Amino acid sequence: MGEERTIQVSTPPGYDQGSGGFAVLYMTDGNGHFTHTRGTVDFLAANGLVPQLIIVTVGNTDRTRDLTPTHIDRFGGGDNAFPADTSGGAPKFLDFFEKELIPYIDKNYRTVPMRLFSGHSFGGLFALNAIFTRPDLFNAVLAVSPSLGWDDELPSRLAGEFLKKHTTFDADLFVTMANEEEGDPRPNRLDRLEKALESSRPDGFRWQILRMPDETHGSVVLRSHYWGLRFFFEGWQLPRDPETGRVEGGLAAVKKHYAGLSERYGFEVIPGEDQMNGLGYQLLGGQDLDGAVEIFVYNTTLYPGSANVWDSLGEAYENAGKMRQAYESYSKAVVNAGKNNDDRIGIFTTNRDRAKELLEDK
Repeated sequence: MGEERTIQVSTPPGYDQGSGGFAVLYMTDGNGHFTHTRGTVDFLAANGLVPQLIIVTVGNTDRTRDLTPTHIDRFGGGDNAFPADTSGGAPKFLDFFEKELIPYIDKNYRTVPMRLFSGHSFGGLFALNAIFTRPDLFNAVLAVSPSLGWDDELPSRLAGEFLKKHTTFDADLFVTMANEEEGDPRPNRLDRLEKALESSRPDGFRWQILRMPDETHGSVVLRSHYWGLRFFFEGWQLPRDPETGRVEGGLAAVKKHYAGLSERYGFEVIPGEDQMNGLGYQLLGGQDLDGAVEIFVYNTTLYPGSANVWDSLGEAYENAGKMRQAYESYSKAVVNAGKNNDDRIGIFTTNRDRAKELLEDK
C-alpha cells in the first residue's frame, strides 16, 4: 500500500488456554464494527451456533480509493453524487490482504484454512469484487448493503460473468440490503444481482440474499453479521431433541458430530469449551454422573489451561462421591485461575477447600 496501516486483532475468549486453531473473519471499517462483531461472534459461539473466530479488522485511510474496484469520476445521482477521483484501488488493497495481511496473521496466530470476509457499503462492494475476482482468497463473504450501483452495476456483471465460467465454486456468499432501495421501481439493483446469481449454479456455491427494509444503511450491519454467520455455519450446532432442546447421545454423539464438521470443512474441528461445559451440566442435572464426568474429562483434554473446566470436573466428581478426584480437579482449577488472573479464583478456592475438608473427614 505504500503507507502504514493499523489493524486490530481479537482472539477468542480462552485462546491462550488451548492449542486448537480458529477460522479468521477479516473486516474493513474496523473502528465502527469491531466491538459489536466481537460480541455477536461470542454470543453465537456460546450458544453453539458458530465456532469461535479470530477477528481482524483494517482501518481505512481513503475508503473510496481502497474499496472500489474501478475508476469513475463521480458516484451517485443528482444532489447525492460525489467526486470519486481516487477510486479504483481495490485490486491493490486485495494484494495487501493476499500478500501481507493474511500471511502475517497465519504466521503469528493459530489459524485454520478457513477465511471469512465482511464489508459494509463500499466494503460490501469490495466483498463482492473479492469473491468474483479472487475466488480462492476467502471461503465465505458477507456483503452488507453493498454499493451495487457502482460503475453501471459492476457487481452484478462480475457475478454473472464469473458464474457462467465455472461449474464448481466452493464458497458461500451472503448479501443483505437495508431500506436504500425501498420505493425504487422493480426490478431494482438487488433484484438484478439476484438474477445474476441465479443465472448459473456451480456445484458447491451457496448464497443467500436477505432484505432488511426495517433497517437503515447504518444500522443494518449488526443483524447482517448475526444472520450471515449463522448461514455460513449452518448445521454447526449439536443435534438437539426438538421438544426438550437437550443434546442427546453423550460423548460418542459429540465426537461423531465434530468428525462430520471436520470432514465438511477440511480441517480438524474441535468443540467449544462452553458447549462441552453446557452438555456436561445437562448430564449432571439429569443425574447421569458417569456421562457428565466423561464430558468434563474430555473438555480438560481440549482446554487444559482453563480453570473453569477443571472446576466443573471437580463438581461432577463431588456429586459422584469421588472426593479425591474432586479435590485434585478443584486444585488444578485454582492453579490455572492464578495463572490466568481469573476473577473466579475465590469460588474455585472455596470448592477446593470444601473438598479437602470432606476428604479429611472420611
